Amino acid sequence: MPENDWNGRDRDTKNMALLIDGDNAQPALLEAMLNEAAKYGQMTFRRIYGDWTSPNMSGWKQLLQIHALQPIQQFRNTIGKNATDSALIIDAMDILHKEDVHIFVLVSSDSDFARLSTRLREGGKTVIGIGRRITPEVFVRACNIFVYTENLVPFGTEVQPLSSPESPGEIRTYIHDVEELKRLLKQAVELTQCEDGTCLLSQIGISLHKIDPGFDPRTYGKKKLLDLIEEFPDIFDVSKNPMGGPMSVSLKDVDACADH
Repeated sequence: MPENDWNGRDRDTKNMALLIDGDNAQPALLEAMLNEAAKYGQMTFRRIYGDWTSPNMSGWKQLLQIHALQPIQQFRNTIGKNATDSALIIDAMDILHKEDVHIFVLVSSDSDFARLSTRLREGGKTVIGIGRRITPEVFVRACNIFVYTENLVPFGTEVQPLSSPESPGEIRTYIHDVEELKRLLKQAVELTQCEDGTCLLSQIGISLHKIDPGFDPRTYGKKKLLDLIEEFPDIFDVSKNPMGGPMSVSLKDVDACADH
C-alpha cells in the first residue's frame, strides 16, 4: 500500500486479510481489534487458527459466528512445536500469491511472525500487527504499523483473556518518557518538512510509523496525533486551515531540534 494510504482514506478499495493466532491473542479484545483493522481496509478474509479441541480455545468459540470468523483447525501433533504458526504462515503465503489482497493484519505477540511480515512487505503488501506490549521488537519493526492491544481499552481497564482464565489480566499503562516523545516528534517533523519548514499533520503520522511502527498517540493518553503535538506549544506551531483543509506543523525555532 502506498504510504499516503496509511491514514485510511482509500480503505474502501483495499482488501484485507485478517489472520489471528488464536493461541496468542485475546478473545475479549476481538471487537476492538476488528474496529482498529477496519480503519485501513475491507476484511476479505477473517481467519483464526488454533487447536479447537483444546479448552484454551473455548473463549473464541462463542465469537466465531458473531464476527464471521473462519476457524482453521490445527492439531498439536508434537509437543513444543507451534503448528498454529505454521498453518497461518502457509495460508498467508497462499493469499499473497493467489488473492487480490493489499493489507495483511497479523494478530499475535509471537516473534515467529517477523519473517512472514518481512516477506509480505517484500511482496508489496502492507502489514499491520496487533499484539501485546510484550511483543518482541523484531516483530514490531517488521510491520508497517503495529498496534498494542493495551491501547485498545480505556485506561485502567483490566481485560481477562477468555481462552486462559488462569492468566493475569492485561492492564493498559502509559509511557511517560516525555523527552523521548519530544525527540521522536521532532525527528518526524524534520523528515517531513518542506523547504519553508512546514509539514502536513498527516505526513508526520506516516513519518512516525517509519521511525517506530508501534507509535500510537494512545500510548501517551491522547486519541489523536494533533492532541499530542499540541501538548508542546513551546516546540511546535500548528496552523489550522480555516476552510477545513489539512493542518500544518512546524518547529518554532531551529534550536528546538538540536537535541534530536
